[in-house]
Amino acid sequence: MSLDVRVDKDTGVAVVTLDRPGRLNALDLATRDELVAAWRRMRFDDTVRAVVLTGAGERAFCTGLDRDTVVPQPDSPYMTDDPLLRAGPKSNDLWKPVIAAVRGMACGGAFYLLGESDFLVADPTAAFFDPHTTYGMVSAYESMLMALRIPYGEAARMALMGSAERLGARRAHEIGLVSELTAVGEALTVAVERAAVIAGYPPEGVQGTVRALWAAREAALDRAFAQAPHLIALGNLPGERQEELFRTRSRAFRTR
Repeated sequence: MSLDVRVDKDTGVAVVTLDRPGRLNALDLATRDELVAAWRRMRFDDTVRAVVLTGAGERAFCTGLDRDTVVPQPDSPYMTDDPLLRAGPKSNDLWKPVIAAVRGMACGGAFYLLGESDFLVADPTAAFFDPHTTYGMVSAYESMLMALRIPYGEAARMALMGSAERLGARRAHEIGLVSELTAVGEALTVAVERAAVIAGYPPEGVQGTVRALWAAREAALDRAFAQAPHLIALGNLPGERQEELFRTRSRAFRTR
């Protein structure tokens, strides 16, 4: 079992921690598999009635797929595997409420996890951005998930500005991506407090409400996701060109 995902349980709340701070909590395939296994286990664990998802360390919640990860692909344009598409709780049929506690960077593939969380709590260091376009990649699933959480113009700006701009915690709160801002370093504590309240309610009503909320978004996501593989196949640059753009990227950015 991977040591990169920790699950700590107390009084009905499970805290799931991405524990790769040296890699900014980026996900490799082993870490993804352990995260999926954690969601699946919690489906059968009646002692868990609410979940908090967070990242270890101060620098990042999650920075998406680890760039050193090699993703095996079938030799067919009709069977492209997206490594993070099934990494979130809803994709694993977990209908217990999930609160994301965000500190530091949350970018790129992190949106698979944030998009399937029920609400976000963040501290002032939180910063959200999507670097795909900077490196010659299509932001498909990530943008689709964000477009259902925040105003279209904000989702479009974040996807199109790439690594040149970050959405700060204050602005994320103003547009509704973040539901609550905390003091520095307090996002996890506050998220656990909110989860504990929810965990104290009858689980049938809570889980039914989570399922109902997701149903309101599900049809739109299904239609959008059906187009995503084709858009990625058409728009992504070859891997060597992506690597070249990554090596020569500017590290300058503005936060709004």
